[in-house]
Amino acid sequence: MNENPADLAPELCVLAAAVVGLVYGMFLPRARQRRVAVVCAAGLLAGLAASGIAAAGDDLMAFGSFAVDPITHVTRIAVLGATLPVVVLAAGRVHGHPRESEHYVLILLSALGTMVLGASADLLVVVAAYLLASLPAYALAGFGKDAPGTEAALKYYLMGALLGVLMLGGVTLLFGVGRGTAYPVLRAGLAEAPPAAVAAGLVALLAGLLFKAGAVPGHFWVPDVAEGAPPAVAAYVTTVPKIGALAALYRFGTETMPDGWPVLLAVVAAATMTLGNLAAFAQDNVRRLLAYSTVAQAGYLLVPVAMADRSDLAQPALLYYVAAYAVTNVGAFAVVLAAGRDDLGGYAGLLRGSPLLGLSLVVCLLGFVGTPPTAVFVGKVLMFGAAIDGGHAWLAAVAAVNTVASVFYYLRWIVPLFRRPARRPRPARGASAVAVTAAVASVVLGIGSGLVLP
Repeated sequence: MNENPADLAPELCVLAAAVVGLVYGMFLPRARQRRVAVVCAAGLLAGLAASGIAAAGDDLMAFGSFAVDPITHVTRIAVLGATLPVVVLAAGRVHGHPRESEHYVLILLSALGTMVLGASADLLVVVAAYLLASLPAYALAGFGKDAPGTEAALKYYLMGALLGVLMLGGVTLLFGVGRGTAYPVLRAGLAEAPPAAVAAGLVALLAGLLFKAGAVPGHFWVPDVAEGAPPAVAAYVTTVPKIGALAALYRFGTETMPDGWPVLLAVVAAATMTLGNLAAFAQDNVRRLLAYSTVAQAGYLLVPVAMADRSDLAQPALLYYVAAYAVTNVGAFAVVLAAGRDDLGGYAGLLRGSPLLGLSLVVCLLGFVGTPPTAVFVGKVLMFGAAIDGGHAWLAAVAAVNTVASVFYYLRWIVPLFRRPARRPRPARGASAVAVTAAVASVVLGIGSGLVLP
């Protein structure tokens, strides 16, 4: 067993930044608490550097339950890379708030839990990481203390608490029949356990992880939180927790592979992408439209999870797609925050009034569809390949139909951008910079991967 704390350097950087930021904020006057955002951003950058160094090393198991492998490396980089612009977005909205420093610290603590969730190789660590990723997010959802935010936080908490209890029950049941919580022990134990007990424990375990991923049937919180929470928080909760949950699902599937896993996840994936796209058609509020879009994206991302151990394309498909999705989703929410409008009609003429911002939105929305040369295009190609290679051509067909159907509601948002603006927009500078950077990163990643990947 390797017990070197340096193997957890990225996580320790985030934890140190959160602790230092919290203590530092206690001694700062209200007008200067933005300095805590600088401390948190520095911790995230240090974590990214440490993640890059760790990715060049050998795979190992730290402390018997924390895997350091390609899944962990991508999870770390995607979580830290998505959290950094969220801190930038939040800094422009909570400046001067009595609890400004706590806002940044809560974001980092939730991100830390998400990183651990994606690297966990033991069900007990999964539960602890789930709680650490969830509890700060509940507080962030209601941070504005207004009616929509309070309602969103309450729904988010109640849904998370209910499905979290079910997950704990599932972990308990799997521990009882599998004679352990570590994945290698479970792989051997579940093979000899009663199938009905394994199935019940598996479904209960999935309840919590699918809630974090924003997938059916734990998706009901997503539109309410996306609409009611502050925009930066909405960008965070619809992006970052999904990364850790999907990584945790994939790791559990590959290292334990219970009977019925591919079929169960394939059905959930098909239901998630279909429901998300159908619900998005009727949305006139852009935040709710993006929320249901993220539900649909969770369905696409579950396809390679379902194909774990059945296709060599499953792991690269998941890891690349989740990173591409994180860039695209944060960019789309950054445009919403910069424009300061929640209704579709309010975006009329954005391309003429603010060309860079409008173009960034077009790139992000077309990226969700999977239009080349955006990064999500490569992720979707790999996803289709994994489904077909894994013997689930029907799932690839369902994903293709849903992809084509999603074009129509994205066009409902894109077409008004070309009209004559009623008034010239005054976008927020920080959010505009994040949106433009995300759009450029999506295109660069898409082109670069197209040249590198076979």
